[in-house]
Amino acid sequence: MGKCLERLYNGIIKENPTFVLILGMCPTLAVTSSLINGAGMGLSTMVVLVLSNCFISLLRNIIPNGVRVPAFIVIVASFVTILQFMLEAYLPSLNAALGIYIPLIVVNCIILGRAESYASKNPVLPSIFDGLGMGLGFTIALSILGGFREIIGAGTILGINIPHWDGIGIFVMAPGAFFVLAALIATQNYIKMKHGQKPKDKICDGNCQGCAMATEHCKEDTKEEA
Repeated sequence: MGKCLERLYNGIIKENPTFVLILGMCPTLAVTSSLINGAGMGLSTMVVLVLSNCFISLLRNIIPNGVRVPAFIVIVASFVTILQFMLEAYLPSLNAALGIYIPLIVVNCIILGRAESYASKNPVLPSIFDGLGMGLGFTIALSILGGFREIIGAGTILGINIPHWDGIGIFVMAPGAFFVLAALIATQNYIKMKHGQKPKDKICDGNCQGCAMATEHCKEDTKEEA
């Protein structure tokens, strides 16, 4: 169970796909004009991520290595199709707002990346929690981004007007997404640097091959010894 909780923490905080790994930028920048749209996109991606991780982990010893990526895409596409039908039936307004970005979940680098790097190499339960953690991290990030853009750009929150604030229109347009995302990432990095520990100086052990800290003098010595 500890490994499962670690996967949740990893996806939400340590390796958040939006704020840390900077993955899935296409839907992140395109659909986060409001909190509802951001949360809807994040939850849709999370559902597909959890289900695809589960099935890919179940089939990891059956899928031939040479066709693993096409197999992953087929599995992901199947769940995305089911999800789109469900949204069309029960949440047509959200489906219309997200538009083409629902089918594009199939090629979302977060989903294919977790399938390749984790689900195809690990048991089912940790893979499910890995998908859940990454999905929650993505949902939280998109919700925060969409909320800020809606407040600053449209002067509303969840569709409710904010008194005495009409918004700054550029923040609900494409450039505004870059501005808000950059500000959020910069704030996060500032907090990490302020409260985090400074890295300790690396001690040279004499093995300079592949060492980014090796000085030119040290490299010259290594060449002469060779």
